[in-house]
Amino acid sequence: MSETDRTFDRIQSEHRELCQQLHHHNYLYHALDRPEISDAEYDRLMQRLLSLEADNPGLVTSDSPSQRVGTTPLSHFPPASHASPMLSLENAFNAEDLIDFDARIKRFLADDANLEYLCEPKLDGVAVALTYQKGKLIRSATRGDGIIGEEITQNIRTIAAVPLQLQGDFPESLEVRGEVYMELEAFRKLNLQRREKGEPTYANPRNLTAGSLRQLDAKLTASRPLTISCYGIGNISGKPPTTHQKLLEALRRWGLRVNIETIKRAKNIREVIKRYNELQQLREQLPYEIDGMVVKINSRELQLELGEKSRTPRWAIACKFPARQETTIVESVRLQVGRTGAVTPVANLKPVSVSGVTVSSASLHNWDEITRLDLMVGDTVIIERAGDVIPDIVKVVKDKRSGKEQPIPEPKHCPICGSPVKRETGEVIPRCQGLNCPAKLKEALKHFSSRGAMDIEGLGDRLIDQLLRLNLVTNLTDLYRLQRRDLFQFERMGEKLADNLLQAIEISKQRPLENFLFALGIRHIGSHLAKLLSRQFGSLKALEQASREELLSIHEIGPQVAESLINFFADSNNRKLLEEFVELGINPQTESQGNSDRLKGKIFVFTGSLEQFSRKEGESLVESHGGRASGSVSKKTDYIVAGPGAGSKLEKAKQLGVSILSEAEFLDLIEQER
Repeated sequence: MSETDRTFDRIQSEHRELCQQLHHHNYLYHALDRPEISDAEYDRLMQRLLSLEADNPGLVTSDSPSQRVGTTPLSHFPPASHASPMLSLENAFNAEDLIDFDARIKRFLADDANLEYLCEPKLDGVAVALTYQKGKLIRSATRGDGIIGEEITQNIRTIAAVPLQLQGDFPESLEVRGEVYMELEAFRKLNLQRREKGEPTYANPRNLTAGSLRQLDAKLTASRPLTISCYGIGNISGKPPTTHQKLLEALRRWGLRVNIETIKRAKNIREVIKRYNELQQLREQLPYEIDGMVVKINSRELQLELGEKSRTPRWAIACKFPARQETTIVESVRLQVGRTGAVTPVANLKPVSVSGVTVSSASLHNWDEITRLDLMVGDTVIIERAGDVIPDIVKVVKDKRSGKEQPIPEPKHCPICGSPVKRETGEVIPRCQGLNCPAKLKEALKHFSSRGAMDIEGLGDRLIDQLLRLNLVTNLTDLYRLQRRDLFQFERMGEKLADNLLQAIEISKQRPLENFLFALGIRHIGSHLAKLLSRQFGSLKALEQASREELLSIHEIGPQVAESLINFFADSNNRKLLEEFVELGINPQTESQGNSDRLKGKIFVFTGSLEQFSRKEGESLVESHGGRASGSVSKKTDYIVAGPGAGSKLEKAKQLGVSILSEAEFLDLIEQER
């Protein structure tokens, strides 16, 4: 063998090994959410593969990890027949429908001894079929009419969670069914980026997913953060697993992504109904949209025995959740002025029930959003409630227009004080320029006295309104100049109530620096950054003297936050206000905990019904030792502290190999760090 041949053999061998490594790491990351290497190391392996293939084009195969995005846009999507029909599911809407479904099943079965159900979240995405031959992805198709869909292989290949090559003991031939979707955080981030660029935003993750899969240029699909969860098969060679649960476990073993931690078995229909209610409560905590729960007979033998109707299987049903979208009318638009002077439009709606909650208003965000929606007062609109108290308007039903609708102009003057309203370059929100705007002061007082800020108990909306009406407070420091006789001017103000309020104001002088910083309402400084800055600088004076470079050197502080702090302390009115606070006995410092920072960089998640301390107390303990508390489990989580009744977070922690602590073990760990 010549030296050239030996060199090529070595290159082939390295290429083969790189492909195997990258496929393996894709499986760990996307199917198991348990990566073994850093993103940088993965990128290094990929770059080496790309370099080898650039120098040796003959090495490139269709299942190479480099072959995710096609180079030539398609002119159309060719038709694709399914190995077996992609059936729709019959719908249920409540417990009675599920009981009827169970009764029908039992009438069909000669023996229902093995009647066990599997309960799966019904993802709100786009159904697709993936065909593998000898472990290689050879075709992908949409559902279409259930018999023939459209081939979208080039687009599906761009989704990193879809393996190009299966692994392990995969069958020779396999058609997998799955749901392509976009996680909520990715969707919100994408819409935020588009809003900041002045581009139209998308209505919801499902519509964006469907549009992304139908792009003729796969590069556009690749730019969208899509993922997939597999839920079944259309065809398989060899002997399939005996239960649907075992089938899902096999799909995951072969490298396919399955959201298996949210799938539960149920021994009878009562447990199915219980799981349906649990999942409805869990809905808001999931990182993706679901619109119901799919119930399936677990035994594949019983599935075959039950068979199918013309368009739906007898062995499965989709129990839908109450609608999150409803149609209503925009009756008027009111303008709100926040503590920073931001003027935001809010739609007053004809009241309508959405997901069991009566909704009478919806955020319009800003006038760019109003323009994008082409919204007018009097319009019929579709509103959507997806976890927020105030929902969003996602679409105007223009066919319902009568011609009497009225436009919504951007204001030139503040609706409260009449001062000019200005929109700064690069911003989407106009702001009141009035220094003494009552609306700004009212909102500033509400924020200043709130629990996470100065925690002035008893100072609510009613008392703040009276303080402003009587002109007793013209800025934040005036709160600390109030006297007993001032409060007796209030309606229904007795001696005890007056004394309690004055005592609460006096006690607030002892609040630590992090609460005072948050209370000041500096733009972009929320409670988390206030806590971070408090620990870093220790005193208000040290923070005031910090340079832009010092601020930017802190993890989590970016140019926008640094600029906001510099501008705040550079303002002479703000400096005068801070001097007045000091003169009135308010000069907060960071609380001295006497603890170590040995938990620095460690991320903790608390779950379940904690008995020895509250969740907030646990999070405070972690943060006082330099650690960070998070609300969700991810591959970056170091510890999860689990109390009784811990659910999906604990399951995910087990899947990711996160260290699990009981409450006692957590307290022992804290003691060790003292």
